[in-house]
Amino acid sequence: MTKPDQAASESRRKAASVDDVVDGVISYAKAQTVGPLRGAGRWLAWGAIGAILIGIGGSLALLGVLRLVQTEWGAVSGEESRLSWLPYLIVFVIGAAFVGFAISRINRSHLMNSESSKGQP
Repeated sequence: MTKPDQAASESRRKAASVDDVVDGVISYAKAQTVGPLRGAGRWLAWGAIGAILIGIGGSLALLGVLRLVQTEWGAVSGEESRLSWLPYLIVFVIGAAFVGFAISRINRSHLMNSESSKGQP
């Protein structure tokens, strides 16, 4: 081979290797961003669906408790009673306890550990 032919083939190899590097970087970036974002999207979607269903179920359960207290304690919840607000207070306290329990069960340390452990080898 002559010198110009060697230089041309060498520049083609360098161009090909630059293209390979660019393709490698792009595929690596896609693998590191698209995959986790899809997983996070699924996680958020299922969490939102679960929150909606728990909210509907909790509301119906609280409504059932309200109707139960109003029916069983007719003397307290009667129209002429001065304690007609008591069933609503009972349901409010039960609902607040339900919300407090749900908030206490949120595992923040698990979310923090899973994010920080991904960056460590």
